[in-house]
Amino acid sequence: MDTKKGSAVLGMPTPEKSCTDQKCPFHGQLAVKNELFTGKIIKRDTNRSATLEWNKSVFVPKYERYEVRRYRLRVHNPTCLDAHIGDKVIAAKTRPLSKTKNLVIVQVVTRGDGEEARQHNLKAGEKVEGKTKVKK
Repeated sequence: MDTKKGSAVLGMPTPEKSCTDQKCPFHGQLAVKNELFTGKIIKRDTNRSATLEWNKSVFVPKYERYEVRRYRLRVHNPTCLDAHIGDKVIAAKTRPLSKTKNLVIVQVVTRGDGEEARQHNLKAGEKVEGKTKVKK
């Protein structure tokens, strides 16, 4: 799939922010495949990586019950999208970007109130869960 600079990818709108990341599907030279994963960001690194997690119910015939299985994958987090912990995102499959990454985030569906968002609110002096940071 040919991705031009600033073009929409798989019907996802182009983010308002621009970036110089070559591994960005919107502003770089990265082609994505039509295989999408939806999940929640649970970890975030400084080198534009994140961990995506989702749960799935699987039927176990022996016990005639369902068990919940957890799936985790490493994804590339472009600077123009900048997904934080707790955000629900859509990731698309790409060529291998590193030893463990072959997915890239293409859209942030909902912004979550993760730890990073709470720390940002504390720096701003806003009320978070009934607590405020006292400015001296």
